[in-house]
Amino acid sequence: MDNLTLRHSFLLVEGLKVTPQSSQSVFIVLLLAYVFSMVSNIGLIVLISTERNLHDPMHFLFCNLPVNDIIGTTVIMPRLLQDILNEASERYISYVECVIQAYFVHIFGAACHYVLMIMAFDRYVAICNPLRYTAIMTNKMVIKLSIFAWGLAFLLVTIMIGLTVHLSHCRYKIENPFCDNASLFKLSCENVVINNIFGIIYTVVALSLSAVSILITYVKIATVCITSKNKALNSKAIKTCSTHLAVYLIMFISGAVFIFLHCFPEYSDSRKLASIMFHIVPTGLNPLVYGLQTKEIRQKIVKLWCKQKLIL
Repeated sequence: MDNLTLRHSFLLVEGLKVTPQSSQSVFIVLLLAYVFSMVSNIGLIVLISTERNLHDPMHFLFCNLPVNDIIGTTVIMPRLLQDILNEASERYISYVECVIQAYFVHIFGAACHYVLMIMAFDRYVAICNPLRYTAIMTNKMVIKLSIFAWGLAFLLVTIMIGLTVHLSHCRYKIENPFCDNASLFKLSCENVVINNIFGIIYTVVALSLSAVSILITYVKIATVCITSKNKALNSKAIKTCSTHLAVYLIMFISGAVFIFLHCFPEYSDSRKLASIMFHIVPTGLNPLVYGLQTKEIRQKIVKLWCKQKLIL
């Protein structure tokens, strides 16, 4: 068993299937998407960190989202871009590197749900308890919510990957564009029923916990808006909640397509492409949605752009 594991300490990654003629075009498109995602997400973090009037609970909680988006793109894109330029027979990765990549792939997936969940709680307090907002959403509460979101993601992923790394592996090919938990435990010739069951539990917990909590939150917000005759409150609710809901739907649909295609083995290539899109589409669109829809951030971006034009 140990000899088999040692023999396959380097793995062959399938990577993205592209023809030699289209490899350069695909490389450029993915590189531009990666650069755009990184620049926009880092830019939002810097903007919120440096602008004092953005130092409020809503924007501090929002910072968790671009941090997670940076993790989500960085964990697969540099390696994927490198593999596109290599021959299919030369796309090797060490087992340790593969485990690390799989770990952070799942951290990204789980944290997407939990970060949006705590952001929904912030919107609930702001709209349903506006007079108590500052008393409830203190800096300590923001830290507690952030620790909860990241802590839950790290806990579940650590257990899941921990179960997988204890398996020996008798195969060496990762039949996926990048490493994840499923592709890792499929390398083993041992019984992986426990890994499959925990993988399903992990997925169900991530999807249902965020979906149910966000649904309850929005039902309560909608109830307050319907019963209230305060037009300013209703307008604020629509603006802030529509942004949050748009980001959640982008993430949920991207992930749901990827999970749904698992049910159809004949569409394995489409599933693999969808798994890459899950790390590109939300991470690129989230900064645009929040940057354009959130009034405070939009005003700061316009102000900085005008200043830059004056200097030039």
